[in-house]
Amino acid sequence: MNTEAIGTWAGLVWSALNEADALGIKQIKKITKLKEKEIYAALGWLARESKVNFADAEDGKEIIVSLIG
Repeated sequence: MNTEAIGTWAGLVWSALNEADALGIKQIKKITKLKEKEIYAALGWLARESKVNFADAEDGKEIIVSLIG
């Protein structure tokens, strides 16, 4: 795992979120075909750039992610 790979994964996650209103981690995994640890690394990248919002799902069992702005 290196910063170039994480940046690429962040692009995949951003693209998936750009096509949807909000997605759960499982949905992001299905769309991007990334492993869970790759998704979390990508979300960390996007969070650091202030590009994503996080919320708990209604059942409290999943994180819902959406783009900011």
